[in-house]
Amino acid sequence: MIEITLEMAERAVRAAQAKARELGAPMTITVVDEAGRLVLCARGDGTGFFTPETSRAKAVAAAAFRKPTGWMAEQRKSHEPFWANMPIVVGGQALPSPGGAPISRGARVIGGIGCGGGTGEQDQVCADAGAQALGEGKS
Repeated sequence: MIEITLEMAERAVRAAQAKARELGAPMTITVVDEAGRLVLCARGDGTGFFTPETSRAKAVAAAAFRKPTGWMAEQRKSHEPFWANMPIVVGGQALPSPGGAPISRGARVIGGIGCGGGTGEQDQVCADAGAQALGEGKS
């Protein structure tokens, strides 16, 4: 079993925070393992009240579905019943809203990163930056 370590999560958070600073967007970043268990949550200064919860739910969705949550938001346009009801069915633990990215090693998803605090587009760019910081060969 490949595990996402705290050191790896810290590296992903730093990369996402750097991208958030570049965009001028306050950001909360959460990293979960492949089963959606919390590894690290860093609440950004000036972020909204629920950003720790929404960033975690985006990270969980990305890990569970093994896709960026921006893709899920696009799918909602043509598959509304599933994507609108999925967060209800899982008790709000997964959120198919832009701002989450799976973290992969080879062909295996080992976790997810979720961001909240900016626009959906900003959240997704930051999540992608965090996931890319742990790209192939970086452990």
